[in-house]
Amino acid sequence: MSNVRRAYTLRLVGRAVIFLGCLLLFVWAPDELKILRGNHFFRRFSVLHLLWGIWMADMVFQLVPVKAAVALGSQKIFSGRYKPAEGSMDSQALKAYMAGAAKGAGKVFGLWLLLTAVIGFLYWKGILNDSLLFLITVFFYVCDLICVVVICPFRLIMGNRCCTTCRIFNWDHLMMFAPVVYIDGFYTRSLFFMALAVWVVWEFSAARHPERFWEGTNRALRCLECSDKLCPRYDHLLKFYLERDKKM
Repeated sequence: MSNVRRAYTLRLVGRAVIFLGCLLLFVWAPDELKILRGNHFFRRFSVLHLLWGIWMADMVFQLVPVKAAVALGSQKIFSGRYKPAEGSMDSQALKAYMAGAAKGAGKVFGLWLLLTAVIGFLYWKGILNDSLLFLITVFFYVCDLICVVVICPFRLIMGNRCCTTCRIFNWDHLMMFAPVVYIDGFYTRSLFFMALAVWVVWEFSAARHPERFWEGTNRALRCLECSDKLCPRYDHLLKFYLERDKKM
């Protein structure tokens, strides 16, 4: 197991523990969740301030180059993680790849907008409340790393090989905080707009430096160069892609 996969597996366990903790707060200490609305964030300390700090730090680390155990899929927007492929750049092939990737990403975006709209409708009808929206967000927080470490349904939609080549890797926080955008409070809105900023930087990078997103122009994304080994069946995939990578 690589250091990156080990780190992400431990983070998944940690997120599951956080979800259980939030569930206990929902049942036994619901007043703690009042921090979500209005300016309650500034009125008294809550254990949820710690979670807010963790989430903010996670997003900051997506905006700066990090050499620690952070997946290349998240850091490929930075020049330091870019390894130009041999030979001249095939601009037409790159454009074709990015167009296909954008189409797959658009499908995910549309599905998530639909899901967020359904959640908003249920909230408007009074079926969901602030606390339940927050629990949905924390549940998505766990699911985010399930997609990385265990299985990712978005791969079926977009057709990408793995997390390293994923077109939407840093969309995670925007998707995660979408449900709580309906709650009028500093806690929720600050998280959502920070996630939106991360998304804008990611999309700007994809538009400005598409060569960093395709293994045909960025050798670092190829199985042969991979050090993350996040794929559950990495050894099997490596054998399959090894010969192909040598021919590229």
